[in-house]
Amino acid sequence: MKPASGGSRRHLPTSPFKPPPPAPPAERFSLNDQVTHDRYGLGVVIGVEDEVAVVIDFGSRQERITTPFNKLYRL
Repeated sequence: MKPASGGSRRHLPTSPFKPPPPAPPAERFSLNDQVTHDRYGLGVVIGVEDEVAVVIDFGSRQERITTPFNKLYRL
């Protein structure tokens, strides 16, 4: 037996329940934005890959962080 998947289900128009709210748009970052990350600390955006990922220089290391940017905040 397969475990239940955590994916979203399609809302039926005849359902008595409200449809789920749409997902908020992903935050957009631009070059040289100062950011903070819960794990890596303070950094500067040095690369942007459309709406897929950002490359951030945290001083001692560079990290590529993909969407959704859950732990990444612009300062």
